[in-house]
Amino acid sequence: MTGWQVGRVPGRGLHRTCDGELALPLQISSDGHHHAITELELTPAEAEQLHAALCYALGDQPPPGDAPECRQPVHYPGGRHRY
Repeated sequence: MTGWQVGRVPGRGLHRTCDGELALPLQISSDGHHHAITELELTPAEAEQLHAALCYALGDQPPPGDAPECRQPVHYPGGRHRY
């Protein structure tokens, strides 16, 4: 028994709604059986807060080579850099 799981929907990405919010399709399943697809809707402000929280949580890990530009190291004059 695996319990309830919520995850991204394969092949469906983040998109804007007609109200200007951001929507992330999610699928809900339990014990290996699919039950429903829904969307997590975020206002732009909520999406910014989530983005900041994710960047903070990932901050002390070097980004993989295919990470988005905002996760690439910043190189400062004098040889310093920060992830």
